Amino acid sequence: MFRLAALLGLTLSVPSFAAGQEPAPPMPASGTDFDGPAAPVAPAVISRDASGRATVRATRIATPLRIDGRLDEAVYRDVLPLSDFIQNDPKEGAPASEKTEVWLFFDDDNVYVVGRCWETQPERISANEMRRDHFNIVQNDQFAWSFDTFHDRRNAILFEVSAAGGRIDGQVTDERQFGADWNPIWSVKTAYFDGGYVVEAAIPFKSIRYAQGKTQVWGFQARRHNLWRNEYSYITPIPASVGSVGHFRASLAATLVGIEAPVGLKNIDVKPFVTANVTTDRSASPAVSNVTGGDIGVDVKYGVTQSLAADFTVNTDFAQVEADEQQVNLTRFSLFFPEKREFFLENAGTFSFGASTTTARAAGDAPLIFYSRNIGLSNGVEVPIRAGGRLSGRAGPFSIGVLSVQSGQEAGSGARSTNFTVLRMKRDISRRNSVGAIFTNRSVSESGPGANRVYGVDANFAVGADLAMSTYWARSETDGVTSDRDSYRGFLDYNADRYGVQLDHLLVGPNFDPQIGFARRHDMRKNLAMFRFSPRPANNVRIRKYSMSGTFSNIANTGGRLESRSLEGDFEIQLQNTDKFSLGVTDNYEFLPVPFRIASGVTLPVGGYDFRSGRVGYNFGRQRNLSGNISFDYGTFYNGHKTTFALSSGRVNFGPQLSVEPSVSINKVDVLQGEFTTRLLASRVTYTMTPWMFASALIQYNSGSRSLAANVRFRWEYQPGSELFVVFNETGDTLAPGFPDLVNRSFIVKINRVFRF
Repeated sequence: MFRLAALLGLTLSVPSFAAGQEPAPPMPASGTDFDGPAAPVAPAVISRDASGRATVRATRIATPLRIDGRLDEAVYRDVLPLSDFIQNDPKEGAPASEKTEVWLFFDDDNVYVVGRCWETQPERISANEMRRDHFNIVQNDQFAWSFDTFHDRRNAILFEVSAAGGRIDGQVTDERQFGADWNPIWSVKTAYFDGGYVVEAAIPFKSIRYAQGKTQVWGFQARRHNLWRNEYSYITPIPASVGSVGHFRASLAATLVGIEAPVGLKNIDVKPFVTANVTTDRSASPAVSNVTGGDIGVDVKYGVTQSLAADFTVNTDFAQVEADEQQVNLTRFSLFFPEKREFFLENAGTFSFGASTTTARAAGDAPLIFYSRNIGLSNGVEVPIRAGGRLSGRAGPFSIGVLSVQSGQEAGSGARSTNFTVLRMKRDISRRNSVGAIFTNRSVSESGPGANRVYGVDANFAVGADLAMSTYWARSETDGVTSDRDSYRGFLDYNADRYGVQLDHLLVGPNFDPQIGFARRHDMRKNLAMFRFSPRPANNVRIRKYSMSGTFSNIANTGGRLESRSLEGDFEIQLQNTDKFSLGVTDNYEFLPVPFRIASGVTLPVGGYDFRSGRVGYNFGRQRNLSGNISFDYGTFYNGHKTTFALSSGRVNFGPQLSVEPSVSINKVDVLQGEFTTRLLASRVTYTMTPWMFASALIQYNSGSRSLAANVRFRWEYQPGSELFVVFNETGDTLAPGFPDLVNRSFIVKINRVFRF
C-alpha cells in the first residue's frame, strides 16, 4: 500500500492529535480567504458577483429553534432570508417561477436550515411520500440542501425533504457518487400554510464531520423542486446538463461563512440492540421448526477528531434489512445486488475505486474492487459477523478508509472463519482531481486455505462542469496463481446538456480475482463509444427535450477472440409534464465458449450467435396517482426469438400514506433447443403512519426459482436514531404439493437505542 503511494508521490502521514495539538483554525472569512465574493455584511445574508457565485452567512441564535414547521419565532422577522433562486431546468439561468426563502442559523449544538416554499397555486402541490430514504421523495414537491463541510469543492452531505415530511439524507463523493444510507441523527418538520409549505430542520454538530477549528467555511447549496411546473431551481447558477442533482456539485455551491463549530466536542454514540426470533427452515440440514432464539449486540461510533470517525460493531445483526428484489437472468454472467446493510453503507463512497461506486449497480462490466456483500453472505446463506471496525473521514487533503471485519464459521454454506480488510486512501489534487490507492485482503480465499489480496491505484479528473475522466490499475494475488492477474481502465465522460460522449477501454485478466469485490466477467478487453445529441425545442408547450444516442461496444478475450459485440440506438422524448417516451434498437453478437443452460431443460450449444431486437417504452411521471414505466421488447435471441413485457417502478397512490408498487417482468423465449416463459411478479404495499413509522409488505413470485416469497416489515423510529423493527419472512415452493409448500419462515423483533455522549 505505502509502496504504491510512494509511486504516486503521496505523503500518507496523518496529523497526530493525540498530543492535543490541532492545526491552526482557518482565518476569519473575508473576500480573499476563499473562492467567491466577499462575505455579506449584516444585515445582508448573501452576496453575489457578476459570474453568479455567491457567499452566504449563517446567523448565531441564542435560543434553540422549536422544530415544528411554524415560523413564529422572532428570528424569522429579524433575520433576512436567502432568496432569488435560479432555474437550471427548464429555463437555464432564468429566475425561479416560485419564490423560495432560506434561513441558516446555528447555536452551540445545531445547525438549522429552514426553507419557506411559496406557491401561487398551492392546491397543485404534490407530495405522497413520507418514508425515509425512499426514491419517490425526489419525485415530490420538495426542498433540498447540501453542505460541503470540508469546503473541498468535491464532497458533500445532502438532505432532501418532501412537502409531506418524507426525508432523504446521504453522502456525495466526488460530485457524482451518492449513498442514501447515511442516516445521521437530525430533526425535521414540515407544515403547510396558505401560500405553500415550510421545511424546518436541525442538524446536530455531533452528527456531521467537518474541518478542525472553531471558525468554519463550508459550501452550501439549496434546491427547490416544483413538480407541477417540472422545474428545478438553485441558489447559484447550475448548468442544465446537471439537471436535478445540482446539489451534488460542491464545486458550484455557494460559500457559507459565519458558522462557529464546537471545538473538543465529545462525540460518542453507543447503540445496543436486542433481537428475538422464531424460525422454521425445512431446507436446512437438519430441518428446524419453530425454533426460538435471540441475541444482543452493540454498535459504537467515536469521533476521533472533528473530521475522522471510528465505528465498531460486535455480534452484528442485520435482521431488519429489507429483502432483495428478485431479478431474471437470461445472461451467462452474475447478477449484481445492491448492499442494504447500514454498517457497510455509511461512508461507503470513501471506499469507491476508479469510476465505480460500492453501493449502486456495478458500472457495466467494470469490476468492483470492494463489494461488501461478500462479507457476511456466502452462497445465499448468512454468515455471522463476530466483530468489525472502520475508520473513515478526512485528514487534510486525504480521504481515509480502513475496514476490518471478522466473520464466523457457517456450516450451511461451507464458509470458514475469515478476516476481511480494506485500506483506502485518496489525495485531493487542485480543486476537483484526485489520486489514490486501495488494498484488500481476505485471510481465507474462496479457492483454498491461502489468502486473497488486491491492490491498485486510481485517478479521477474533472474539467469544467461536464467533462470527467478516470483511470485505474489493479492486481490480485491468490496462492498458486502467477499470471494474467491485472485489470485496468480508462474512462472519459462528457455529459453536457446538448451533447454527450463516453469512451471506455477496460481490461480484466483471466485470473483477476477480487474476492472482496465483484467481477461480472473475466478474460476480456472491452472498447465502448457512446455519442448523444439532445436538443431542446424552442417554445414547445408539450416537449421539453429530445435525446438521440448511439452506443458501440466490442468485447474480445485477451487472446483476441470476439466474445460480444453490440450496436445500440436510442431515441427519447421528455415531455414537459415529466412523462417520457422511448424507442430503441439493438444488434448483438454473442459467442458461447461453453454450453449455456439458459433454463431448465434448455441448453444452448457452443458457437457464435447474431440477434437483434427493438423496444418501446413509456414512463408515466410520479406526479400522477398511477405511475410507472411500461416497456415492450421483441426480436431474435440466440437461435430463436424473445418477447419481453415489463412494468417497473409502478406506483398507485391512495393519498400520502398508502401506496401499492407493482412490478411485472415476463419473458417468452423460443429457441431451437426448446421454449420457456419466465415470470417475475412483485408488489410492495406500504402504509406510512408518520414520517417516523411505516409498515410495508413485499410479495414476490419467481417462476424461475418457483418461489413465492413475502417480506413484511414494521419500522418505528421512536426517537431520533433509535428504532423498533418487527419483520416477518416466508418463502414457499409453488410446484410442491400443497401449493405453496413452506420452505422457510421467520418472525423477528429487533429494538435498538442510541445513547449520545
